[in-house]
Amino acid sequence: MLRSLSIRNYALIEALDIEFPDGLNIITGETGAGKSVLLGAISLLSGGKADQAVLKRSDKNCVVEGDFGDTILRRVVSPNGRSRCFVNDAPVTIAELEEVSSHLVDIHTQHMHLLLKERGFRMEVLDYFAGTNDVLSLYKAEYKRVAELRSKLSDFDERQKAEAAQREFDEFRLSKLNEANLRSGELEELEEEQKKLANAEEIKSAVYSSYAILDGEEGSVVDKLKEAAGILEKSKGFVSEFQDLGKRIESCKIECKDIADEIERLGSDVVVSPSRLEQVEERMALLYSLVKRFNSSDIEELISLRDELAQRLGDSETIANERSELTAALSCAEEKMVALSHELSAKRSKAAPLLAKQLEAEIRTLEMPVAKFVVDVTTNESQMTADGADEVKFMFCANGDEQLVELQKVASGGELSRIMLCIKKLLASYSRMPTMFFDEIDVGVSGSIADKMGKMIGEMGRKMQIFAITHLPQVASKGNSHLLVYKKFNDEGVAVTNVKFLDGEERVMELARLLSGERTTDEAIANARVLLAL
Repeated sequence: MLRSLSIRNYALIEALDIEFPDGLNIITGETGAGKSVLLGAISLLSGGKADQAVLKRSDKNCVVEGDFGDTILRRVVSPNGRSRCFVNDAPVTIAELEEVSSHLVDIHTQHMHLLLKERGFRMEVLDYFAGTNDVLSLYKAEYKRVAELRSKLSDFDERQKAEAAQREFDEFRLSKLNEANLRSGELEELEEEQKKLANAEEIKSAVYSSYAILDGEEGSVVDKLKEAAGILEKSKGFVSEFQDLGKRIESCKIECKDIADEIERLGSDVVVSPSRLEQVEERMALLYSLVKRFNSSDIEELISLRDELAQRLGDSETIANERSELTAALSCAEEKMVALSHELSAKRSKAAPLLAKQLEAEIRTLEMPVAKFVVDVTTNESQMTADGADEVKFMFCANGDEQLVELQKVASGGELSRIMLCIKKLLASYSRMPTMFFDEIDVGVSGSIADKMGKMIGEMGRKMQIFAITHLPQVASKGNSHLLVYKKFNDEGVAVTNVKFLDGEERVMELARLLSGERTTDEAIANARVLLAL
């Protein structure tokens, strides 16, 4: 329960420190006194919106702190509009503050009965009653996973579609490179061969001429050297140096003979073949065109490109496997999601008539004695949502003999307020919420209906702490304690909101004000005493 509340520099509140008892705490005050301001301060502790507008003085922090016994929540809003959240003095995020506060306090604001028109709220009410929290959490996790996998698969397919044109182009380029049967160093070899083939006649003529000179049949260099060596051989007895010179000439003769043989061998390799020359030049033209076409510098770069394309296109099998794995994971997640959806639907369908029975019984106590209330659950697995495949409708008729119609289409504002109170009472008992705020949940009702709603709120106050902001004396009289929110002017002439507990005659007079309006009459005072059973 909320033991105490401390507020600094919030809206019309300069400084407020107040302790609260358990049970039903009634909050009243004139219009504009600041009842909603008090509730707004509480909403900050539940993660409500905070900005510079909440600051009474723009140069100071706004601080709201609530002591819930074992848990202390604090929210600080700085002049720049930023806020900080704390749980037991430890800093937390807004989401974490909301999570913690959701187990401590529930705030019913004005016109919240309009939530009955929303699918999500009706589902939430049934789920509270059916106790689906564990299954629903598992389902939501699986639903999220399915959505993520579907998104990944969609992105994957979109990427594949975008890459298809590039892949087709790469396949075409790879086919051309593969057809060329590229080989490292081939172009250089072809260029060398082409030069020989293109100049074969000239080369052969040079070979024949050179060979003839070196080692021909008559008058060749080899013959002349042999002849010179023989002449020196005859005279070596007269000149000793002739012997060495003769040896050198012999060496020259041998070298010339070797050169001549090498020339002859090279000449034999030279073939005069116009057809081969044509083939070589065609092959060279192809290679040159590929180099130019693929914007490469040489054959080696073309080979690298070919291998790169082959590798890239070879990954298509890996991509196919990846898609297959993704599809399998999605199928598995969808199966789990559907199974959990079935479990949810079963729990909801089983709980729906029990919820309807209890709500109908509560509603009939609020001067709708023949009202009928049905919780209708329909399942459509083709339209899965974040909370399952079910659609929950509250069907209602106030007069018993009429056809059941969706609640939001047939119930009046006062009826909606009464039904919402019954729902809140039921939810409070199942969620074990320690503290609940009602901001004029009795709007649209009066007289005996208001009295009965006050009794119902009082019954709730015996099991939990209730704060009820009201303008109805029938409700205000049921409180264990009564807080008056009022406005006064400080020394600077600025309106400031204050809160005080009423007791005895003060409380009688406040109820009389609610009964009679601007001028408090003796009859209103007497009626107030009756309501308070004084």
